[in-house]
Amino acid sequence: MQALLASLTESPGEAAILLDVDGTLAPIVARPELASVPEETRAELKRLVARYALVACISGRTGEDAARVVGVAGAVYVGVHGLELAPEAERWRGPLREFAESVDWPVEDKGLAIVFHYRQAEDEKAALAVLRGVAQRATALGLQAQFGRKVLEVRPPVAADKGTAVRTLLEQRGLRRALYAGDDTTDLDAFRGLDALDVAVRIAVASAEGPPALREAADLVVESPAQLVELLRRL
Repeated sequence: MQALLASLTESPGEAAILLDVDGTLAPIVARPELASVPEETRAELKRLVARYALVACISGRTGEDAARVVGVAGAVYVGVHGLELAPEAERWRGPLREFAESVDWPVEDKGLAIVFHYRQAEDEKAALAVLRGVAQRATALGLQAQFGRKVLEVRPPVAADKGTAVRTLLEQRGLRRALYAGDDTTDLDAFRGLDALDVAVRIAVASAEGPPALREAADLVVESPAQLVELLRRL
């Protein structure tokens, strides 16, 4: 592990640390508004901000909400899986809101995306069957629908994701070395966003709910946000 990280730790002023939030820095909880980043994690992030050229959190939350949950000044926050860096996504706010209002299901409205949660459903199989129908309707309307960890997210048909966000952040700063850690399907896009770099370290925060492909695509695997903190201490 240390050999893999050495290319970052030897020249931190030329490297970036890029991180997902929920399930990566903040443990998964029953409802998103209850999530929090542990103080020991926050302390490590503050140290990394002072040491590395870039520390960024690329989240499914809005950037504003990610900044609230993480609570570390000096980090860069990009929300809604990179859609906040895509101006062409703005015109889809209205259609997304209209679609949300047409579905008889509690919805988390992120503006540039809408999310249907089923973690607390009494009958998870029945809930998933309903949301698969919602996903089909969204797709028929030209929207993008993607399932993640106990969620269905509906987004605009815009070529923006965590991978495009990663590339934009690194290109803006001329950085060719980076680490990314994430736990869910959208983090596979971020992994791919590192492909053209001189040094790329991909970390999967694995779980029974996470996609097997994430573990397979990772250079390093940890089993929890707590184990990720132990790894961050090596940077």
